[in-house]
Amino acid sequence: MAKCCNLVWSPLASLLILAALFLGLAAPVARATELRGAGSTFAYPVVTRWSEAYQGLSGVRVEYHPIGSSAGMTEIRSGVIDFGLTDAPLQDAELLRDGLAQFPVLIGAIVPVVNLDGIKPGQLRFSGEILADIFLGKISRWNDPAIVALNPGIALPNRPILVIYRSDGSGTTYNWTDFLSKQSAEWQTRVGVKTAVAWPVGVGAKGNGGVAAGVSRTKGAIGFVEYTYALQGNLVYGLVRNRAGNFIRPDAPGLLAAAESVVWPKERDFFVLLSDAAAPEAYPIVGTTFALIRRYPANAPNKRDALAYFRWALEKGRDLAAAQHYLPLPTSVVAQVEAYWDE
Repeated sequence: MAKCCNLVWSPLASLLILAALFLGLAAPVARATELRGAGSTFAYPVVTRWSEAYQGLSGVRVEYHPIGSSAGMTEIRSGVIDFGLTDAPLQDAELLRDGLAQFPVLIGAIVPVVNLDGIKPGQLRFSGEILADIFLGKISRWNDPAIVALNPGIALPNRPILVIYRSDGSGTTYNWTDFLSKQSAEWQTRVGVKTAVAWPVGVGAKGNGGVAAGVSRTKGAIGFVEYTYALQGNLVYGLVRNRAGNFIRPDAPGLLAAAESVVWPKERDFFVLLSDAAAPEAYPIVGTTFALIRRYPANAPNKRDALAYFRWALEKGRDLAAAQHYLPLPTSVVAQVEAYWDE
């Protein structure tokens, strides 16, 4: 039988082994160097700013693809990304079925945008009923008596209205159609509230950017986009009458009034819609971007690092959001979101 070699055990060897064990236990938990997200185009302008700043501070690269809320939902459900962003919140049963957690990260305004000569941003006024009838095809010319009556002193052309809508599954569409359903029984019955609907009239474009570009190059067009896209594209946006009968600008005070009109912790998994808020100072078409995270992902460290990214965004990225004309979450809601993470 072969003899095993003798092991010489020395005090130096013992010290080396103990040192190795100590270093192993003290080693930091590995961090992700890249996080992958996808979904909402609504939130894209501020998510890019957040991601650039966060990479500079943490070294973690956040790669985000603005493919629309519906596509983002599909990718987070399949587990190919670390987080999805959607402006159409999921019900508790859907989240439970898919093993997802959901929390808000950002609030923004949705505005009607038009391409008409001689009209300034914020000058043209709409009611919800008029917008519903335009997108139903019932109002088809810009000098329709209903539009003229709401806009005395504005020379509206005898020009056909071309509707440009979202062709992809869109949280912006979800909030827009939710508002129209609250203004028009016909819209609610014929079209309804979804991320993708059978539009009665018009032509489609992909993403907020696609709708903005389509309106920009088409005389007589009307579409709907997140407010920042209107500003970035130098588009003429209209004001929309709220439930109290007021025409409120789509900026921070109007968004905050809408956000404060609901009790966020009352709704499970933050299922909150902010359109048609009752507050007299509220802008009426407000969307919330929600993050979707897998509760039990295959890559647990990436989940931890995704939550660290959103903690930074909610606490330290507020000025970046405001600079892009979004409303950061109220600090009371941020506290509720962080408590939700600890559940």
